[in-house]
Amino acid sequence: MPESSSAPPGVDLPARSGGDVDVPALSVGGDAAEGAGGGDAAEGAGGGEPAAGRPAAARETAPAGPVTVDRETLRLALVVGGLVLAVLLGFGLGRLNPPANPAGSGAVAPTGGPPAGGAHSHAPGTGAHSHDGATVAQGGGDGATGLSISSAGYTLVPSAGEPAAGRAGDLRFQIRDEQRRPVTRFAVVHDKPMHLIVARRDLSGYRHLHPTMAADGTWSVPVAPFDPGVWRMYADFTAVADDGRQVAMVLGADVTVPGTYAPRPLPAAATSATVDGFTATWTGTPEVGRSVPLRFRVTGADGGTAALEPYLGAYGHLVALREGDLGYLHVHPEPVRDGDAVTFWLTAPGPGRYRMFLDFQVGGVVRTAAFTLTVD
Repeated sequence: MPESSSAPPGVDLPARSGGDVDVPALSVGGDAAEGAGGGDAAEGAGGGEPAAGRPAAARETAPAGPVTVDRETLRLALVVGGLVLAVLLGFGLGRLNPPANPAGSGAVAPTGGPPAGGAHSHAPGTGAHSHDGATVAQGGGDGATGLSISSAGYTLVPSAGEPAAGRAGDLRFQIRDEQRRPVTRFAVVHDKPMHLIVARRDLSGYRHLHPTMAADGTWSVPVAPFDPGVWRMYADFTAVADDGRQVAMVLGADVTVPGTYAPRPLPAAATSATVDGFTATWTGTPEVGRSVPLRFRVTGADGGTAALEPYLGAYGHLVALREGDLGYLHVHPEPVRDGDAVTFWLTAPGPGRYRMFLDFQVGGVVRTAAFTLTVD
């Protein structure tokens, strides 16, 4: 059996003769293999004719017997192939497992929803949620609302001009969307599309008003004379977006009435209040972060139970304002009366003093009883 030989590329190996078989020389990069003795080019297997269009000197003949591959060449090919495979595998794994927040990519992981604060009472930290098909955009992280003039793309825009002390006038404002367009579509909630609450900063004055809207989206309502000082107005509404979504919220803004401001101290905490001969009392123990029932009863001058009439779709309407920042809690009543009582569920957003305002209707007249509440 002939002994294998190797040489660097481009070098012709001389033919060797072993036994009865002549092994042609291998020419790396050459045009053809020549037989021993430099004869004519070998013909293809079976001694067929030369390939068409090629001269006889250029005809190739497969070597007779196995061909040994250069070991150094094989080793180099394996090393290069391994490097290529490693690069391809690394690239593929990188595409399949991208980093969660690559540095410099500008990607920001979601942090959850907008902060809590709808038009009613909820536990601290309650996020945006839905009531009766309306998304509630909360305005304060602890459950109090009305602390911001803008939220969820909507802005309260009071009209220019200040109310004059001691004189009747009008309050005017608009609700505008993200494009600064006046909003003109509102859902009717508690019998009205807009509830406007106005309270003096020292909580000595309170009004619950229902303005009307003009075609251009301007709301207006006549008001009796205000005492001098800073008043807080709360627009409590449910807007209908272009896509039909309903968003409930409370926006707030200060209104200054010129004149000498003489703040009044907050009355002591009490569970009863009398107005126009009617006495309203309440029972319950409000707690921070926990919804608890408050039951209100109204009696007439004779001590008998007052004949409460439905007002704004219920037998009472309750708003609580927090002393200091005037955080707003609009508390919904139970739809059915508990005997002669009207039950509201209240969640105190934090300790402190609150002023509660209960609206009730008897004989077609709406009256407001006010109470100071201390939450420990």
